[in-house]
Amino acid sequence: MAGIFKIVMKIKLDYPDDFHDYFSYRLVLILTCDRLLRQDKEMREYSMLAILVGLAIGIGLPMQTSINSRLRNSVGSPFGASLISFAVGTLFLAIMTLIDVHTLGFSTTLFTSQPVWIWLGGLLGVVYLTGNILLFPKLGSVQTVIMPVLGQILAGLLIDNFGWFDSPQSTLTMTRFLGAILVLAGVIITVAAQGWLEQRHNRITEIAEKDTATDTDQSGLGIWRALGVVAGMLSAMQTAVNGHLGRVLGSTVHAAFVSFLVGTLGLIVIVLVLRPQFKLIRPTKTPNPWWMWIGGMIGALYVLGNVYLVPVVGTGLAVVIVLVGLMAGSLMIDQFGWFASKKNPISGVQLMGLLVMIVGVVLIRVF
Repeated sequence: MAGIFKIVMKIKLDYPDDFHDYFSYRLVLILTCDRLLRQDKEMREYSMLAILVGLAIGIGLPMQTSINSRLRNSVGSPFGASLISFAVGTLFLAIMTLIDVHTLGFSTTLFTSQPVWIWLGGLLGVVYLTGNILLFPKLGSVQTVIMPVLGQILAGLLIDNFGWFDSPQSTLTMTRFLGAILVLAGVIITVAAQGWLEQRHNRITEIAEKDTATDTDQSGLGIWRALGVVAGMLSAMQTAVNGHLGRVLGSTVHAAFVSFLVGTLGLIVIVLVLRPQFKLIRPTKTPNPWWMWIGGMIGALYVLGNVYLVPVVGTGLAVVIVLVGLMAGSLMIDQFGWFASKKNPISGVQLMGLLVMIVGVVLIRVF
């Protein structure tokens, strides 16, 4: 009844002269209902596109991590690898921005009219990317993907619930909370199936495989896992910040470029202070692969996709959708041994874990 009342009141406001005419009223009612139905259909299609975009960029994220880890082995420095990755991504987004809005600049009034935090997305991305490069050799592919998940989901739902960073507010209901729990359960199932506790997917080096794990080693791994959680929380904040920047600039591509540019400038400062040794070596007897230079492009598409997602579905759901794609991408890397990774076939339990995660996403999305 409430929906019908709203439609009737809308008709009365839009067509005051015809409202009391019976035949005109029927025609206007039909036309208005048809318009509302078409708008609802368009919104559903828009949301479906957003989900597909989230899954796609999520699948690309573990690929970027593997690529950048390979780049680190060749240049000898995590900060050097991050700087190269960000520089490539910035150049890629600069070209896309020039095609889209024909300029790389923006109004200087934004520095006074907007909060300072809208410019911090790139720096948060630097922490997340560099953290992944550092975590990968310590925890392996799956855990490097999984540990930030706890922080991402927690921070994402809190941002949605309180509307932090001017994000679309969505109250944390029991159903949405249950959905988040199911997503985490799916993560745990997948990780356990991969032998998380036994570190079967730890890709540090052959020496690490021969060494006996000590209590000190385990406590060290605990610290790395905690850092992964913190990095995940910063990643969710980056998603919200860049989403707001996209609305301010009126262009998702332009916002992604600004974010990457800020990250690149931040890394330049870090490199100038730390002065890491740059060198291009061959970690193996084979030549360095060409694909180790494209991690920045994948990262650029990841940031661009998140800038697009947040205004459509909110920070919390954007994080969760990307997470499902991220898990799928991580398992595909293990299954096929992409980017010089060790092959580890996917098990039925892992697929069940992904299914549980998808159910959790549905609960969060629908309710």
